[in-house]
Amino acid sequence: MTEPMHLRGIALPSEEVVEFWIQDGLLTDEPVPGATTVVDGCWLLPGLVDAHTHPGAEQPGDPLDANVLRRHGREHLAAGVTLLRVPGSADRLPSWFGTEPDQPRVLSAGRWLGLPGMFYEGWVRHVGEAEMADAAVEEALASGGWCKIYADWVVDEGGLYGPHLPADRLAEATRRVHAVGGRVAVHAQTAEGARAAVEAGVDSLEHGLGLEVDLLDRMAAQHMALVPTFTVWRTFERVARASRSARFRDWFRAAHAGLGPLVSAAHEAGVTVLAGTDSYGTPVLPHGRVSGEVRHLAAAPMPAAAAIGAASWTARSFLGFPGLEPGAPADVVAYDQDPRTDVTVLDRPVRVIHRGRLVR
Repeated sequence: MTEPMHLRGIALPSEEVVEFWIQDGLLTDEPVPGATTVVDGCWLLPGLVDAHTHPGAEQPGDPLDANVLRRHGREHLAAGVTLLRVPGSADRLPSWFGTEPDQPRVLSAGRWLGLPGMFYEGWVRHVGEAEMADAAVEEALASGGWCKIYADWVVDEGGLYGPHLPADRLAEATRRVHAVGGRVAVHAQTAEGARAAVEAGVDSLEHGLGLEVDLLDRMAAQHMALVPTFTVWRTFERVARASRSARFRDWFRAAHAGLGPLVSAAHEAGVTVLAGTDSYGTPVLPHGRVSGEVRHLAAAPMPAAAAIGAASWTARSFLGFPGLEPGAPADVVAYDQDPRTDVTVLDRPVRVIHRGRLVR
């Protein structure tokens, strides 16, 4: 049971002046006697979303730790992030994560899935080509309805391309997961991996550095999302400088330079672009920084409203969550300025309401 609250402000993306009351964790437009006014005159957004984050470990691939999970969740929530999508982790997330009052809501994808040689040993569930579809269904059913598959892998230190999952195997896994009501997120860094993902009809393409623009119209028609994760790629410049391979350095720098124009073209083509940080909680990839990803999207360029929506109303709709409307969960972030005029305003929420509780 939560204390009734009252809020009034300008809702985005509608730009309408709205008045809501909060009772039992839900928004209502019916006045609630005795409600305390906690927001009056601010700009109101549906709770923010980080659509690609990996909480729960101090270093990528470490076993999940309950205390670290809670800390990372609170870091997201303090920044106004009320919904996380976790596309893969070293272990399946515990069932309590995403249900506790001081934690964001969570959609998980079970363990990462890849062929032997993909990703780092011990961090991923390695399965053979013939077993990929079975494993994908298993992870989707055991998690929040999503699974995460590696379509390719670029070996950074050696600068060589690793294995690729054949397109027909990825398509088979996608069909099987969709048949049980699940959704498929695919890691792709190369043109081959991205094309296989689009042809397979997966639900979201993570990273997409090698994505070719001739696939964008098809992605839009298939209602497929692109999660470019600018935040993580900015850290790779140090990896490129340290690499022994000129081939890898040249590949990464060219791919990174083309990511902004690619995202801008994707938005223009009608592709759903989502904000995801690929954060792990390390000093260079801390949690609770989706506002920084929004800045990267706006600089791509995307219109400011679209970039903000990628971390709020657009992401919530794609993931199956409502925005600001009667009957919706009371997950609201308030700002004292219109963030569309300056996206850095997202760094400074004046109120965060989650599950009908005043968090900030």
